[in-house]
Amino acid sequence: MFQILNIKGSINFLRHAVPISILSAILVLGSLGSLATKGINWGLDFTGGTVVELEFSNPANLVAIREGLSTEETDGAVVQNFGSSRDILIRLPVKEDVKSDTQVAHVMEAVTQLDSAVIQKRVEFVGPQVGKELAEQGGLAVLVALICILIYVSFRFEWRLALGSVAALAHDVIITLGVFSIFQLEFDLTVLAGLLTVVGYSLNDTIVVFDRIRENFLKLRKGSPEDVVNTSITQTMSRTIITTGTTLVVVVALFLKGGTMIHGFATALLMGIFVGTFSSIYVASFLAIKLGINREHMMPVEIEKEGADQDTLMP
Repeated sequence: MFQILNIKGSINFLRHAVPISILSAILVLGSLGSLATKGINWGLDFTGGTVVELEFSNPANLVAIREGLSTEETDGAVVQNFGSSRDILIRLPVKEDVKSDTQVAHVMEAVTQLDSAVIQKRVEFVGPQVGKELAEQGGLAVLVALICILIYVSFRFEWRLALGSVAALAHDVIITLGVFSIFQLEFDLTVLAGLLTVVGYSLNDTIVVFDRIRENFLKLRKGSPEDVVNTSITQTMSRTIITTGTTLVVVVALFLKGGTMIHGFATALLMGIFVGTFSSIYVASFLAIKLGINREHMMPVEIEKEGADQDTLMP
Protein backbone atom coordinates (compact mmCIF):
# COMPACT_ATOMS: atom_id res chain seq x y z
CA MET A 1 0.00 0.00 0.00
CA PHE A 2 2.87 2.36 0.84
CA GLN A 3 4.48 1.72 -2.52
CA ILE A 4 1.23 2.45 -4.39
CA LEU A 5 0.78 5.70 -2.46
CA ASN A 6 4.29 6.76 -3.48
CA ILE A 7 3.31 6.48 -7.13
CA LYS A 8 -0.12 8.06 -6.71
CA GLY A 9 1.19 10.89 -4.56
CA SER A 10 3.96 11.88 -6.96
CA ILE A 11 3.97 14.96 -9.16
CA ASN A 12 3.76 14.31 -12.89
CA PHE A 13 6.91 16.19 -13.90
CA LEU A 14 7.21 14.34 -17.20
CA ARG A 15 3.87 15.77 -18.33
CA HIS A 16 5.80 18.88 -19.43
CA ALA A 17 8.83 16.97 -20.70
CA VAL A 18 8.09 17.27 -24.42
CA PRO A 19 7.62 21.09 -24.64
CA ILE A 20 10.56 21.72 -22.29
CA SER A 21 12.75 19.32 -24.28
CA ILE A 22 11.84 21.23 -27.44
CA LEU A 23 12.77 24.48 -25.67
CA SER A 24 16.08 22.94 -24.59
CA ALA A 25 16.79 21.85 -28.16
CA ILE A 26 16.08 25.39 -29.41
CA LEU A 27 18.40 26.86 -26.75
CA VAL A 28 21.18 24.40 -27.62
CA LEU A 29 20.86 25.06 -31.36
CA GLY A 30 20.75 28.83 -30.75
CA SER A 31 23.84 28.61 -28.54
CA LEU A 32 25.72 26.56 -31.13
CA GLY A 33 24.69 29.03 -33.84
CA SER A 34 25.93 31.98 -31.79
CA LEU A 35 29.19 30.20 -30.97
CA ALA A 36 29.71 29.49 -34.67
CA THR A 37 28.91 33.02 -35.88
CA LYS A 38 29.77 35.41 -33.04
CA GLY A 39 32.26 33.29 -31.17
CA ILE A 40 33.35 34.04 -27.60
CA ASN A 41 34.54 37.36 -26.26
CA TRP A 42 37.85 36.11 -24.88
CA GLY A 43 39.30 38.03 -21.96
CA LEU A 44 42.88 39.18 -21.62
CA ASP A 45 43.78 35.87 -20.00
CA PHE A 46 43.29 34.26 -23.41
CA THR A 47 44.02 37.06 -25.88
CA GLY A 48 47.09 38.49 -24.15
CA GLY A 49 47.72 42.04 -22.95
CA THR A 50 49.30 44.10 -20.19
CA VAL A 51 48.36 44.04 -16.52
CA VAL A 52 49.21 47.02 -14.30
CA GLU A 53 48.68 46.92 -10.54
CA LEU A 54 48.54 50.30 -8.76
CA GLU A 55 48.20 51.47 -5.18
CA PHE A 56 46.51 54.83 -4.53
CA SER A 57 46.95 56.90 -1.40
CA ASN A 58 43.15 57.25 -1.07
CA PRO A 59 40.18 55.17 -2.28
CA ALA A 60 40.37 55.25 -6.08
CA ASN A 61 37.63 56.61 -8.33
CA LEU A 62 37.16 53.88 -10.93
CA VAL A 63 34.95 56.02 -13.17
CA ALA A 64 37.55 58.80 -13.32
CA ILE A 65 40.31 56.28 -14.08
CA ARG A 66 38.31 54.76 -16.94
CA GLU A 67 37.65 58.23 -18.38
CA GLY A 68 41.36 59.03 -18.19
CA LEU A 69 42.21 55.82 -20.08
CA SER A 70 39.78 56.46 -22.96
CA THR A 71 42.64 57.25 -25.32
CA GLU A 72 43.66 55.50 -28.52
CA GLU A 73 46.55 53.70 -26.83
CA THR A 74 44.58 52.48 -23.79
CA ASP A 75 41.06 52.17 -25.18
CA GLY A 76 39.28 49.03 -23.93
CA ALA A 77 41.14 48.94 -20.62
CA VAL A 78 39.49 46.98 -17.81
CA VAL A 79 39.72 48.78 -14.45
CA GLN A 80 38.78 47.01 -11.23
CA ASN A 81 39.53 46.95 -7.53
CA PHE A 82 42.09 44.42 -6.46
CA GLY A 83 41.74 43.66 -2.77
CA SER A 84 41.06 47.04 -1.15
CA SER A 85 39.51 50.25 -2.52
CA ARG A 86 43.02 51.73 -2.87
CA ASP A 87 44.44 48.84 -4.90
CA ILE A 88 43.59 48.92 -8.61
CA LEU A 89 44.18 46.38 -11.36
CA ILE A 90 44.20 47.65 -14.95
CA ARG A 91 44.11 45.22 -17.89
CA LEU A 92 45.15 46.62 -21.26
CA PRO A 93 44.38 44.75 -24.49
CA VAL A 94 47.00 44.25 -27.17
CA LYS A 95 47.05 47.13 -29.68
CA GLU A 96 48.68 46.97 -33.09
CA ASP A 97 51.67 49.30 -33.49
CA VAL A 98 51.46 50.22 -29.78
CA LYS A 99 54.10 48.84 -27.45
CA SER A 100 53.29 47.64 -23.95
CA ASP A 101 55.70 50.21 -22.44
CA THR A 102 53.85 52.99 -24.25
CA GLN A 103 50.53 51.82 -22.84
CA VAL A 104 51.95 51.67 -19.31
CA ALA A 105 53.34 55.20 -19.70
CA HIS A 106 49.90 56.50 -20.71
CA VAL A 107 48.35 54.73 -17.72
CA MET A 108 50.79 56.30 -15.29
CA GLU A 109 50.26 59.72 -16.84
CA ALA A 110 46.49 59.42 -16.46
CA VAL A 111 46.47 58.12 -12.89
CA THR A 112 49.12 60.60 -11.70
CA GLN A 113 46.73 63.41 -12.57
CA LEU A 114 44.24 61.85 -10.15
CA ASP A 115 46.71 60.95 -7.40
CA SER A 116 50.30 62.16 -7.47
CA ALA A 117 51.28 59.61 -4.78
CA VAL A 118 50.11 56.58 -6.76
CA ILE A 119 52.52 53.62 -6.65
CA GLN A 120 53.10 51.19 -9.51
CA LYS A 121 53.32 47.78 -7.79
CA ARG A 122 53.73 45.48 -10.79
CA VAL A 123 53.50 45.29 -14.57
CA GLU A 124 53.02 42.02 -16.44
CA PHE A 125 52.67 41.29 -20.12
CA VAL A 126 50.88 38.21 -21.48
CA GLY A 127 51.60 37.54 -25.14
CA PRO A 128 48.87 36.43 -27.58
CA GLN A 129 50.58 33.05 -28.02
CA VAL A 130 50.37 32.34 -24.28
CA GLY A 131 46.72 33.39 -24.33
CA LYS A 132 46.03 31.04 -27.22
CA GLU A 133 47.61 28.16 -25.33
CA LEU A 134 45.47 28.98 -22.28
CA ALA A 135 42.33 28.88 -24.43
CA GLU A 136 43.30 25.49 -25.87
CA GLN A 137 44.15 24.08 -22.44
CA GLY A 138 40.90 25.44 -21.00
CA GLY A 139 38.83 23.77 -23.70
CA LEU A 140 40.81 20.57 -23.20
CA ALA A 141 40.12 20.72 -19.45
CA VAL A 142 36.35 20.85 -20.04
CA LEU A 143 36.55 18.02 -22.59
CA VAL A 144 38.63 15.79 -20.29
CA ALA A 145 36.22 16.48 -17.43
CA LEU A 146 33.26 15.36 -19.55
CA ILE A 147 35.09 12.21 -20.72
CA CYS A 148 36.05 11.27 -17.15
CA ILE A 149 32.46 11.82 -16.03
CA LEU A 150 31.22 9.64 -18.90
CA ILE A 151 33.53 6.82 -17.77
CA TYR A 152 32.44 7.24 -14.13
CA VAL A 153 28.69 7.20 -14.74
CA SER A 154 29.05 4.31 -17.21
CA PHE A 155 30.44 2.16 -14.40
CA ARG A 156 27.98 3.42 -11.80
CA PHE A 157 24.74 3.35 -13.80
CA GLU A 158 23.08 1.41 -16.58
CA TRP A 159 24.18 2.83 -19.95
CA ARG A 160 20.82 4.51 -20.64
CA LEU A 161 21.08 6.52 -17.44
CA ALA A 162 24.75 7.23 -18.10
CA LEU A 163 24.00 8.58 -21.57
CA GLY A 164 21.22 10.76 -20.14
CA SER A 165 23.53 12.29 -17.52
CA VAL A 166 26.27 13.06 -20.05
CA ALA A 167 23.72 14.60 -22.43
CA ALA A 168 22.50 16.82 -19.57
CA LEU A 169 26.09 17.95 -18.84
CA ALA A 170 26.73 18.79 -22.49
CA HIS A 171 23.39 20.63 -22.56
CA ASP A 172 24.38 22.76 -19.53
CA VAL A 173 27.84 23.62 -20.86
CA ILE A 174 26.60 24.55 -24.35
CA ILE A 175 23.79 26.80 -23.10
CA THR A 176 26.07 28.54 -20.57
CA LEU A 177 28.66 29.17 -23.29
CA GLY A 178 25.86 30.33 -25.58
CA VAL A 179 24.77 33.00 -23.09
CA PHE A 180 28.32 34.36 -22.96
CA SER A 181 28.48 34.30 -26.76
CA ILE A 182 25.08 35.92 -27.41
CA PHE A 183 25.65 38.78 -24.97
CA GLN A 184 29.40 38.92 -25.71
CA LEU A 185 30.26 38.71 -22.02
CA GLU A 186 33.98 38.54 -21.34
CA PHE A 187 35.23 34.97 -20.94
CA ASP A 188 38.31 34.73 -18.72
CA LEU A 189 39.87 32.14 -16.42
CA THR A 190 37.34 32.81 -13.64
CA VAL A 191 34.50 32.03 -16.06
CA LEU A 192 36.26 28.80 -17.04
CA ALA A 193 36.44 27.89 -13.35
CA GLY A 194 32.72 28.65 -13.06
CA LEU A 195 32.00 26.44 -16.08
CA LEU A 196 33.82 23.50 -14.51
CA THR A 197 31.92 24.15 -11.26
CA VAL A 198 28.65 24.00 -13.21
CA VAL A 199 29.66 20.59 -14.58
CA GLY A 200 30.21 19.28 -11.05
CA TYR A 201 27.01 20.84 -9.70
CA SER A 202 24.86 19.46 -12.51
CA LEU A 203 26.41 16.01 -12.24
CA ASN A 204 25.77 15.88 -8.49
CA ASP A 205 22.11 16.79 -8.95
CA THR A 206 21.66 14.21 -11.72
CA ILE A 207 23.32 11.41 -9.74
CA VAL A 208 21.04 12.05 -6.74
CA VAL A 209 17.96 11.69 -8.96
CA PHE A 210 19.34 8.64 -10.77
CA ASP A 211 20.22 6.87 -7.51
CA ARG A 212 16.60 7.23 -6.41
CA ILE A 213 15.33 6.07 -9.82
CA ARG A 214 17.46 2.94 -9.56
CA GLU A 215 16.22 2.22 -6.04
CA ASN A 216 12.56 2.75 -6.95
CA PHE A 217 12.74 0.49 -9.98
CA LEU A 218 13.60 -2.30 -7.52
CA LYS A 219 11.13 -1.25 -4.77
CA LEU A 220 8.02 -0.17 -6.67
CA ARG A 221 6.52 -3.21 -8.36
CA LYS A 222 3.57 -1.36 -9.89
CA GLY A 223 3.64 1.49 -12.34
CA SER A 224 5.30 2.35 -15.63
CA PRO A 225 8.87 3.69 -15.95
CA GLU A 226 7.36 7.19 -16.21
CA ASP A 227 5.61 6.66 -12.86
CA VAL A 228 8.86 5.50 -11.25
CA VAL A 229 10.76 8.51 -12.59
CA ASN A 230 8.06 10.94 -11.43
CA THR A 231 8.05 9.36 -7.97
CA SER A 232 11.85 9.54 -7.76
CA ILE A 233 11.95 13.19 -8.79
CA THR A 234 9.19 14.02 -6.29
CA GLN A 235 11.07 12.29 -3.47
CA THR A 236 14.29 14.20 -4.22
CA MET A 237 12.58 17.54 -4.88
CA SER A 238 12.91 18.80 -1.29
CA ARG A 239 16.65 18.13 -1.42
CA THR A 240 16.90 19.89 -4.79
CA ILE A 241 15.01 22.95 -3.54
CA ILE A 242 17.16 23.25 -0.40
CA THR A 243 20.45 22.75 -2.26
CA THR A 244 19.54 25.08 -5.13
CA GLY A 245 18.09 27.72 -2.81
CA THR A 246 21.08 27.91 -0.49
CA THR A 247 23.50 27.93 -3.42
CA LEU A 248 21.55 30.70 -5.13
CA VAL A 249 21.76 32.88 -2.03
CA VAL A 250 25.55 32.77 -2.16
CA VAL A 251 25.80 33.11 -5.95
CA VAL A 252 23.38 36.05 -6.12
CA ALA A 253 25.39 37.78 -3.37
CA LEU A 254 28.57 37.24 -5.40
CA PHE A 255 26.82 38.46 -8.56
CA LEU A 256 25.54 41.67 -6.95
CA LYS A 257 28.30 42.50 -4.45
CA GLY A 258 31.31 40.44 -5.51
CA GLY A 259 32.77 43.11 -7.76
CA THR A 260 34.09 43.00 -11.31
CA MET A 261 36.80 40.51 -10.43
CA ILE A 262 34.42 37.55 -10.03
CA HIS A 263 31.39 38.87 -11.91
CA GLY A 264 31.94 36.44 -14.79
CA PHE A 265 32.37 33.52 -12.38
CA ALA A 266 29.09 34.38 -10.63
CA THR A 267 27.29 34.80 -13.98
CA ALA A 268 28.41 31.35 -15.15
CA LEU A 269 27.29 29.78 -11.86
CA LEU A 270 23.96 31.61 -11.91
CA MET A 271 23.19 30.34 -15.41
CA GLY A 272 24.50 26.87 -14.66
CA ILE A 273 22.36 26.41 -11.54
CA PHE A 274 19.12 27.22 -13.38
CA VAL A 275 19.97 25.18 -16.46
CA GLY A 276 21.48 22.29 -14.49
CA THR A 277 18.48 21.91 -12.20
CA PHE A 278 15.90 21.44 -14.93
CA SER A 279 18.27 19.42 -17.17
CA SER A 280 18.47 16.75 -14.45
CA ILE A 281 14.71 16.29 -14.84
CA TYR A 282 13.83 17.15 -18.41
CA VAL A 283 17.01 16.12 -20.24
CA ALA A 284 18.72 13.33 -18.31
CA SER A 285 15.64 11.50 -16.99
CA PHE A 286 13.47 12.06 -20.06
CA LEU A 287 16.23 10.83 -22.39
CA ALA A 288 16.62 7.67 -20.29
CA ILE A 289 12.87 7.07 -20.66
CA LYS A 290 13.07 7.55 -24.41
CA LEU A 291 15.96 5.09 -24.58
CA GLY A 292 13.66 2.46 -23.04
CA ILE A 293 14.84 2.21 -19.43
CA ASN A 294 12.75 -0.26 -17.41
CA ARG A 295 12.83 -2.45 -14.30
CA GLU A 296 14.62 -5.35 -16.01
CA HIS A 297 17.60 -3.11 -16.76
CA MET A 298 17.98 -2.32 -13.06
CA MET A 299 17.87 -5.91 -11.81
CA PRO A 300 21.22 -7.20 -10.53
CA VAL A 301 22.84 -9.93 -12.58
CA GLU A 302 22.37 -13.32 -10.93
CA ILE A 303 25.57 -15.36 -10.71
CA GLU A 304 25.03 -19.10 -10.83
CA LYS A 305 26.85 -20.82 -8.00
CA GLU A 306 29.10 -23.77 -8.75
CA GLY A 307 27.37 -27.04 -8.04
CA ALA A 308 23.88 -25.52 -7.93
CA ASP A 309 22.66 -27.79 -10.74
CA GLN A 310 23.81 -30.91 -8.86
CA ASP A 311 21.98 -29.79 -5.72
CA THR A 312 18.69 -29.56 -7.60
CA LEU A 313 19.10 -33.17 -8.82
CA MET A 314 19.69 -34.63 -5.35
CA PRO A 315 16.63 -36.47 -3.83
